[in-house]
Amino acid sequence: MFSGKTEELIRRVRRALYARKRVQVFKHALETRSDPEEIRSHAGPRAYAVAVSSSAELLSLVEPETDIVAVEETQFFDAGIVRALQGLADAGYEVIATGLDQNFRGEPFGPMADLLVLAEEVVKLRAICVRCGRDASRTQRLIDGKPAPASSPTILVGAAEHYEARCRLHHEVG
Repeated sequence: MFSGKTEELIRRVRRALYARKRVQVFKHALETRSDPEEIRSHAGPRAYAVAVSSSAELLSLVEPETDIVAVEETQFFDAGIVRALQGLADAGYEVIATGLDQNFRGEPFGPMADLLVLAEEVVKLRAICVRCGRDASRTQRLIDGKPAPASSPTILVGAAEHYEARCRLHHEVG
């Protein structure tokens, strides 16, 4: 979190639109921090998006004339998203998928590990550790200001009220 993933996705979508590409942006319906019909970065930029609940729903909404399919918060999707996005890429669509590669425990998050292996390009953005200022590769979940226990549910939608960016050294699991 806080590394600029959504901002980068929006930048790529805007560039594609300037190039007169046909773009569809999807997000998982679990992402409720912004309007259901948009993605929004912590820094403010926004873009139109369609909220979907599953990889099957996403596939059913992809239009044949689309050039680029962009997916936000890919870690929330079911395992079928891997096959869905690979199928779209194989069919000639350009696919851009963003998401957290690790959950708050520092473990692979949902389908992301499989997507990383299959991707032609992987861009890992880093946030800044709130403790020391180094590059942060982890998401620290907090409950009442303390590290969340490992037994906490994997998915808790939120932002700064529940999460901090941390480096490996300062990341803790309660």
